[in-house]
Amino acid sequence: VGLENIFIQPACSDTGIALGCALYGWHVMLGQPRFYEMKNASLGRPYSEEEIKTALEKYKNQIVIKRSENIAQESAKLLAQGNIFGWFQGGSEYGPRALGNRSILCDARGKDAKNILNNKVKHREPWRPFAASVLLEDVPNYFEFDKPSPFMLFAVPVRKERQAEIPAVTHVDGTCRIQSVTKQDNGVYYDLISEFKKITGTPLILNTSFNLAGDPIIETPQDALECFLKTKMDYLVLEDYLVSKKSEAMRSAA
Repeated sequence: VGLENIFIQPACSDTGIALGCALYGWHVMLGQPRFYEMKNASLGRPYSEEEIKTALEKYKNQIVIKRSENIAQESAKLLAQGNIFGWFQGGSEYGPRALGNRSILCDARGKDAKNILNNKVKHREPWRPFAASVLLEDVPNYFEFDKPSPFMLFAVPVRKERQAEIPAVTHVDGTCRIQSVTKQDNGVYYDLISEFKKITGTPLILNTSFNLAGDPIIETPQDALECFLKTKMDYLVLEDYLVSKKSEAMRSAA
């Protein structure tokens, strides 16, 4: 109460010990100046195109692979059509939340989207809410909140006039846990939501962690492909590669 701003380190359980030890060693033991400001939780290592190609090759008999010239634009169009995506970009996130690097994404506007996502992919308790990734500049237009929330740690009221627009991320009490997204800190994920806004007028999408209920969040390209093939996700994005399932592609062509 009375605070203008608050910062919460996203891995603020025992998992934060590693970062604390590293910063203690750097600042206290080595006497280096304190300049680090954590704006992005994607501290995991990125995977090379060669590593992604190796993983794709392993599953080539089960998937259709397309290298996209504009993965954000192409994916946004498919999201707006109601498709569910596995989304894999850059390094994995530090902490408990998927923040657009190891995420499952869908359109938050559908009143049945939450149940469809649970039935087709997540298989978790139906009362658990899903979160939203929203362009930072549009946060006040949709939520009673006007501060950054880059690590998806704040649950805030959804404006009453917006609740019917985004039912899949509006909880029963009228709140939503949000991740604010910027171009500087979120790169292609910001581009994806921006393209989605151009198509639909809505500057946010549903974002949940890339895993099945009870499993850890995926880490590698192979993890992503295995999870994708075990579920009814419609598409998988691995950096600039758009992946679908051969069986579904054949049904669409029939």
